[in-house]
Amino acid sequence: VQLQASGGGLVQAGGSLRLSCVASGPTLSDYASGWFRQAPGKEREFVVGIRWSAGSTRYADSVKGRFTISRDRAKNTVYLQMNSLKPEDTVIYSCAAGQRIIYSNLDEPSSYNYWGQGTLVTVSS
Repeated sequence: VQLQASGGGLVQAGGSLRLSCVASGPTLSDYASGWFRQAPGKEREFVVGIRWSAGSTRYADSVKGRFTISRDRAKNTVYLQMNSLKPEDTVIYSCAAGQRIIYSNLDEPSSYNYWGQGTLVTVSS
């Protein structure tokens, strides 16, 4: 699976952005998908993960109620809709995919086998 993330950019606080993660290769329906973010010099931080086959989703507390993960099966694409953005959401976001990830491990970067390149989101105050 090859993943390519896009959609980052500059937005004012309170605004919205939608990130996309296009997958080439096997269908993402057979995988779990996740979004992570990382600031320079800091560890990768979990944002959201979903097990498509089970329909079970897990969000980080910091984004719950503001971010939503979804997909377009026909396009084999995963989206991250980000609303009510805050300056502290300013980091690089990456998408990931993996197989046989149990719900409790959706927040672990090591659970994912495939990673896309990051896309930078900048939220101005």
